[in-house]
Amino acid sequence: MTDQWLDTLITATPQEGFELAVLLSRRSVKYTQPDLSILQKLRPEYADSADGLTAAAHVLALNFQTVAAANNYWRP
Repeated sequence: MTDQWLDTLITATPQEGFELAVLLSRRSVKYTQPDLSILQKLRPEYADSADGLTAAAHVLALNFQTVAAANNYWRP
């Protein structure tokens, strides 16, 4: 991937920050496995897996932690 899509981690609200964290998480999967057919083929394996979903939630939490820190935890 060579397109530049992430200009900043700064967001106006925690909700926007969470949505950015979701986008970061999704883009990281797409970046790691750019072949859409393989992604679609593998999805059932992790979509029904408690371990897979827990791992995905962990990645999302780490990305949200990063965005929150970049935004000084939205403190005035």
